[in-house]
Amino acid sequence: MSKEKNLENDHDRLLSLINSMADGVIATDESGAIVLYNGAALDVLDVNAIAKGDPIESILKLTNERNDPLSTKEIILGATTQVVSRDYKIKYTDSSIVSIYLSISPVRHGYGKKGEKGFVLIIRDITREKSLEEERDEFISVISHELRTPVAITEGAVGNAQYIAEKTGDIDKIKAALDTAHKQAIYLEDMINDLSTLSRADRGVLEKNIEDINPHEFAEALRDTYIHDAESKGLQLHLDIDPSLELLHSSKLYTQEIMQNYITNAIKYTETGSVTISAKKKELDSRQGVEFAVSDTGIGISKGDQSRVFDKFFRADDYKTREQNGTGLGLHVTRKLAELAHAKVSLESELGEGSTFRIFFPNLK
Repeated sequence: MSKEKNLENDHDRLLSLINSMADGVIATDESGAIVLYNGAALDVLDVNAIAKGDPIESILKLTNERNDPLSTKEIILGATTQVVSRDYKIKYTDSSIVSIYLSISPVRHGYGKKGEKGFVLIIRDITREKSLEEERDEFISVISHELRTPVAITEGAVGNAQYIAEKTGDIDKIKAALDTAHKQAIYLEDMINDLSTLSRADRGVLEKNIEDINPHEFAEALRDTYIHDAESKGLQLHLDIDPSLELLHSSKLYTQEIMQNYITNAIKYTETGSVTISAKKKELDSRQGVEFAVSDTGIGISKGDQSRVFDKFFRADDYKTREQNGTGLGLHVTRKLAELAHAKVSLESELGEGSTFRIFFPNLK
């Protein structure tokens, strides 16, 4: 076989290898003109075709983290050794912006010292990865902040109880200090439980055993569980159940956790009046099921906050809300569980008038 034929076969194998790669690959000459690319590069750059000889800056328009335009040509031609970055972005024609992994390697196109110089670029869309990294960093920052306060209060209360025991032995003051520590320990326990449930929900590993749920018995059990908490605050706890309701086929675990969250929030943020647990038949998106609701006469939620109450760690700035201990995770966990149960949540509220949290559970097979 001739040397030319061998070179042609090698070239064909190289092209086949490049085109099989999931990452975008673009090769340029030493001036930055495109000499080779694969199909994946078209996908990453969101273009239909690339013409050989096109300047790389006409196809790859890089921006920095602040979306300021950069000189693509200078970045590429300035690479004397392999350069790898996860900090560049590119802007599509529809104005959407994606984060990319970019590797730039100076190479020779051909064999030996006579091969032409150029650059090989490997490009990958890492928008989702960057988003997850940013969310993780924010999560760590927020959870560290949320844990710091109860830990400090607990440490101070226990230290105070020890000091009083040694100096005066005042039982009432010792009990008060330990009561403060105990409340903060419960708060930390709630946060850990919420974080554990959220972690399992995010990974989709929660069990979803579908079973028959009697809405009447289910609602009555919830009332029996929370009647003492309501009455201890001077609140009435009502039931409003459609007598014609039939069995609901869904996850009792998810249904119970969601409703418990709604009820505890309603009691927590209601100082006077009542909390009502209701259930009725409903059809939504051609699906039959049961809509549960928890209504209260509490402090209510502003219009601006209603779209954010299910966000992770969100707590309203209203001073009445801040007076109550809360992790800011409960309603976020509720939304995650609702997604797993194919349920739909909704909220109606007005400041000073109370709130109604609804959730529609379809019958599942």
